[in-house]
Amino acid sequence: MNTIALWVLGILCIAVEVLGLVIGNRDVHYLGAIAVCGVIGVNHLLHRADRDEEFLEAGEER
Repeated sequence: MNTIALWVLGILCIAVEVLGLVIGNRDVHYLGAIAVCGVIGVNHLLHRADRDEEFLEAGEER
């Protein structure tokens, strides 16, 4: 996931959180918060997999 996609998804999730606060619906707010955690988690996993792939290409073991 490139940096632009990470920031766009993060900002979209934060916008959903704020929308939930504005309309007074806590479920929407919590949904946005959980989505932000998911975006960060997926980005971390993809970054880790990319790093492990570089080790495999170099012939090194972790």
